[in-house]
Amino acid sequence: MRIDILTVFPEMFAGPMDTSILGRAKDKGILDIRLHNIRDYSESKHKNTDDYPFGGGAGMVMMAQPIFSCLEDVDPDHEALRIAMAPRGKTLSVPIARELAAKDRLLFLCGHYEGIDERAMEQMDMELSIGDYVLTGGELPAMVIIDCVSRFIPGVLGSAESAEDESFSDGLLEYPQYTRPAMFRDMAVPEVLLNGNHALIAKWRRERSIEATYKTRPELIDEKKLGKKEKIFLQSLKNQDKQA
Repeated sequence: MRIDILTVFPEMFAGPMDTSILGRAKDKGILDIRLHNIRDYSESKHKNTDDYPFGGGAGMVMMAQPIFSCLEDVDPDHEALRIAMAPRGKTLSVPIARELAAKDRLLFLCGHYEGIDERAMEQMDMELSIGDYVLTGGELPAMVIIDCVSRFIPGVLGSAESAEDESFSDGLLEYPQYTRPAMFRDMAVPEVLLNGNHALIAKWRRERSIEATYKTRPELIDEKKLGKKEKIFLQSLKNQDKQA
């Protein structure tokens, strides 16, 4: 997948995009991440990318001209799915990440300052947010989204099952994980994980996922997706709360 990033601070991406899983995916040629400095496309004398907003108000607004020129150079035929980082956008979720991972090419526009000229925003295909809060710019959200999306691209993770076996992938939070030693400072790994019975292990993990989700993010539970025995287990958790 090719990913183009339009930003006025390309240096922010050097570490996160070049290390760990993303770095290895780049080395393998699975990800082709290209950074583009919007400032290089400014036609103003001092290479400005922002100006005062019409109508007054605090802060500065990113100008349309540098963004238009950058888009016309990087994606002249609009082949990429263009995504603007914006607090007003849809909130990132697993279904959205899966949808983006199926694309051949993505382009991210990272805003900064008080906002982006709406005429430039109209050139985007969608707007995305990573939560109901405001950051100083779109660079960090773009990194988060790229990291999330990349996990659903074949070959990026070491195991094909990894992305499907984590929190939110099936609507539930992840179950607890343990590794060696089986006993550490008088704290033991649950016996069910040591007996080799894969059916019981799967049942235990599923119940722990339901329990973790019920206790911390109950709004995520869709009981229609639970089996009969799982619904009974969930009800037992609710009964325990009533008795407490």
